[in-house]
Order: sequence, then C-alpha cells, then structure tokens
Amino acid sequence: MSTKVVQVQAPKMTLNVSRMFYKGGSAWIEIAGRTIPVGGRIPEVRGGERLVRYTSSICPECFRLLPAVIVEREGKLYIRKECPDHGLVEDLYFGDYDMYVRLMRWEETGKGIGGAGAYTSIGAPCPYSCGLCAMHENHTALANIVVTNRCDLSCYYCFFYSERAGYIYEPSLEQIRFMARQLRRQGNGTSIHSCVQITGGEPTVREDLVDVVRALKEEGIDYIQLNTNGINVARRFIDDPDAGVGYVRALRDAGVSVIYMSFDGVTPRVNWKNHYEAPFALEAFRRARLPNVVLVPTVLRTVNDHEVGDIIRFAGKHISVVRGVNFQPVSLTGRVSKAERERFRITIADLVARVEEQTEGQIPKEAWYPVPVIAKFVKFIDSMTGRYYDTLSNHPMCGVATYVFIGDVDKYGVPRRFIPITEFFDVEGFIEFLEESRFKLESRKLGKRMALAKLLWNMRKFVDLARMPRNINMLKIVFEVFARGNYEAIKEFHYKSLFLGTMHTGDRYNYDVTRVRRCNIHYLTPDGRIIPFCSFNVLEELYRDYTQKAYKKLELKPLELKGFNPGEKYKRRNYIEKILSNPIYWNAYRGIIYFKDETPKELIDESGGELTVKLRVTRFGQVA
Repeated sequence: MSTKVVQVQAPKMTLNVSRMFYKGGSAWIEIAGRTIPVGGRIPEVRGGERLVRYTSSICPECFRLLPAVIVEREGKLYIRKECPDHGLVEDLYFGDYDMYVRLMRWEETGKGIGGAGAYTSIGAPCPYSCGLCAMHENHTALANIVVTNRCDLSCYYCFFYSERAGYIYEPSLEQIRFMARQLRRQGNGTSIHSCVQITGGEPTVREDLVDVVRALKEEGIDYIQLNTNGINVARRFIDDPDAGVGYVRALRDAGVSVIYMSFDGVTPRVNWKNHYEAPFALEAFRRARLPNVVLVPTVLRTVNDHEVGDIIRFAGKHISVVRGVNFQPVSLTGRVSKAERERFRITIADLVARVEEQTEGQIPKEAWYPVPVIAKFVKFIDSMTGRYYDTLSNHPMCGVATYVFIGDVDKYGVPRRFIPITEFFDVEGFIEFLEESRFKLESRKLGKRMALAKLLWNMRKFVDLARMPRNINMLKIVFEVFARGNYEAIKEFHYKSLFLGTMHTGDRYNYDVTRVRRCNIHYLTPDGRIIPFCSFNVLEELYRDYTQKAYKKLELKPLELKGFNPGEKYKRRNYIEKILSNPIYWNAYRGIIYFKDETPKELIDESGGELTVKLRVTRFGQVA
C-alpha cells in the first residue's frame, strides 16, 4: 500500500443530469429525456411479519421512486413496494434473518467521495442524480471502464452486448484517458488508490487493448484488472502457445495485474460458456507469470448453485494461478416474471449456505464477513498514519468474503480440507480491538506508539498457533504491516490463501436506495461521470444505455451483423478436436469431474455429430 498523497490536475466540473419539479400536485423527475413520477403509499407490514427497516426503491416497470419496507417472515427478509400504476411488488431481499443481523453489526460509515468534490449536482433524489453527487457516501474502490460492447459470445443473462444494444460503443483512447483523470480527482489530498477494471462486452476483441492498458498506466492508475471470459486468450494459446503467452505477457507488461475471469461451473452442461477453454486460458496466464486470476461465477438458483463447492475445489487445485473466487448471485435485469424470479433468485445467504453444505461444513457461514470489516481495519491505519486510505464501507448486504487455506490434497491435487481464517484467527476480537484503539487515538486518550505496542503485545490473543496453517505466519504479517508499514506482507497472505467473496448487485425488484448511496463499484463514462454499479446497470435506460448511445461508434440493427462487424462470434466446433486431444484440458478437471481410470477416448461423445464429452453425475447428484 503506497503512502503517497495524490495531487491531480483535472478539470473540475459539476454536471446537471436531472431536475425535480411539481405539476398537478405531484412530484416528477426529468432525466435522460424521460419524466418519472415520484412517490406512493408506504406498504403495510402484515401479520406474522416483523418490520426490519424502511427504505426507498423503484417500480420495476416505470422507475417511479417509491417508499419500501423490508420485513422478516419465516426467517427470511423481503422487500415490498407499491406503485400506484403497476401495483404491489415483493421480492426476496436476503435469505437468512439471523445472518443479516450478524452482518449488520459490522456496518461502517463512509467518508464521502474523497478529494474530488461532487461530479454532478443534486437535481433530484437518489438514484436520479448519479455521477457521483454530494449525497454519495463512498469513494470509488473499483472503477469499471467499458472499452467495448462487442463480445465473442451472446450470453442470455448478460447485461448487454452490441447486437442486443443495436450499436457499437467503443470509446477512444483519448476518452479513456479523460475518464481516468476524472477518477484520479478523488485522490487529491488523500492516499486513495485508483483501481480500474477494464470490462465490456469482451475487452479482448479490441485489437488495441494493450494500448488501452498502457494509456491508463500513463494516466496514473495504480491497479488494472481485466474482466474477460478467457476465450480469446485460450484460442490464441490453442493455435500457438507462444503467441498466446506473448499476448498475456504484453498485457501484463503494459500494466494488467489481475484477471477477472468468468467461470460459471466445472461441468460442460452448466458452464457452456468457457468450460472447454478455461484450462488453456489458465495455462497461458500461468506461463506468462500473471498468476492473479479471480474466477467469477454468475450463480443462478436451480442452474449452477449445485456446483459452487466444486468451483472452490477447482480454484484450490489451480491455486498456483488462481487467487480467488468471487461469486455473483444473478441480478435479474429487465422485466422478469414472479415465477422466474422465484426460480432463479439466490441471495448471498443462500449462496453461503450452499458453500457450507458442499464443502461438508469446512467453510461455515460464520467464516464470512461483510465488506465494511475492511473499513474498520483501514480506519485504524488512518488514525495511526494521519492519512486517508481506501475505505470500503459498502452496505453489509452488498457483499461478504472470507479467506481459506488448503490443508491437504488428494492424488489429483484437489483440496480435501479447507481451513477458513476464522479457524485459527479471532477476526471479531481483532477488529473490535482495532476499533477500540482507534476511538482512543481519535479522542487523544492513547498515543500512536502506545497503540502500536498494545496491538503487538495482544496479537497472540487473536491467533491460535496450534491451528494456524504451516505456510502462514499471521503474527509476522501483522508486525510487518503495522510496525514497519510494509504492506507487501499483505501480498504474501494473498498468495498463500484463497479468497472467497460474493457481491450481489441489485435489480429492479430488490432495489434498495440505501445500498446504492454506499456503493463503491462504479462506472466511468465519457461525459465525465462516475456512476454506481446498481444505477448504471439497473436503471440502464437512464444511465448505461442512454450514455453509451450518445457516444456510440456505429449504429446496428438489433441482433443483426451488418456494416461494422460487432466481433466474430467464437465457434467452438473449430477448436473442440484440439481441445479434447490436449492433456491440458483433461488434467485441469482431473479429480473434479474426470478421474484416473477414465481415458479421454472413453469420455468423448460423437453421437450428436459434434465432439463433446459424455454427461455424468457430479458430487451432489446433478447431471453434468
């Protein structure tokens, strides 16, 4: 963690994106060429329900701003709102009330949007002035830059891709530089880092992607993460291993430090997207010495939630290149029927329960903590150093995480035992100690040297040395971080552990404005705005689609490929024979779904006129 204080010279401007007005005794919001009504009656709390809290939400049909209630019923939380025009809407908010109560204990306030000042004026209530306005409570932790909406796939659950949008959106290098400068304004007078995720569409369809990365580094972006399905990397590697590795190395040398790779399951039926290609992408990243891959499964109930345990085992088997798994419960974008929502909806609590079940209790729900735990850790460092570092004070319902270590493995290298950090480290006791010390530091009841001495003296209370994995020394890491200011020690921790996280973005049905105001995953746009994730992708007609269409590169007829090619769609049939004849594929899944007594020849199925692998039964009895 750098101790530099950032000063960025960038044009400061405040955009007007909306206005609120009254007509006929009612309030209205004017935004993105639309007029949206405001208000409705507060829904009733019914018999057998417990009121948890009030909030604001939106109508999934007309985007009307509505009062909403979150209630507990039979151990689960539901959000309810009622639009005067489109009626009552209720949806599952969180799947475990007891877990909700435990996570909310760690709620933490934000510090605003850093040194930038507001990017947009407050013309209307949240979430209709996004970009960021002065009401927003968090700076940007990770900024998404959509470098293209072209993609080599057309996934049914995707937020967007060019054929569906009807146009090509692909910002120029100069526009990308401008967006980076807008982000870096937040660092003025602080030690906040600028972290960017290059996303799409599929970023690797841009031929100048290396130039994009280089431009971001030249603008002072500290960390760059590449979001990809890995198919283009795999295809290059399959065609020519040296060329595939060279492509990844060029991205790494330009400045990419983390790969955020889609991976929805371990079996070909569930992960039809990149099951066959993922092993080759991982091999390219490994050989190019970019061993910082985070697997990103989009999780849908009844579709792939039975494979979350095997996804973690797959990550553990490949821990030499995979740093973690970040599960994303599906955000049900667009208009979705109640029956479909009930079928596909899975919340963070449900996902954590699946992990506990499918790891045979090795990773229990008690091992997971919400994101703002990090804010408590960082605020102590702020008090010790007098600086303002990255503070992740999201709403606790936005995401949870844990770290696990691998105990022992089977003959295929697949973990048989996971050791969560909570098994040998008292996370709650440690954070409570830091928080108590911070309050004393801020009230001048404790000096910095004494605070540090007390921390180091008390560390053994929080670490169970007998249970601590042999490859990690928590006492040494804490000493290096707090006593010497050596934040490289945190990297050692990351390389010896496996990160597990889950971020649940909202949608039109479970939308909670309280969460949106504290979002720190944002999107940069060419007009200079920085827009929260759940505004950008949920109110897409007001933000994502409206902005990107204004900066479109070329018009397309929806779902047609005419004129400028939106990106050649990947054709697996051109590669499947090479894939199934290569041991890289079989070895990647050996011990997960393939075993030693099975040979590739026995597993290949040619009955459908196209090479594939035979269906099989997974650990939890689901057809693979």
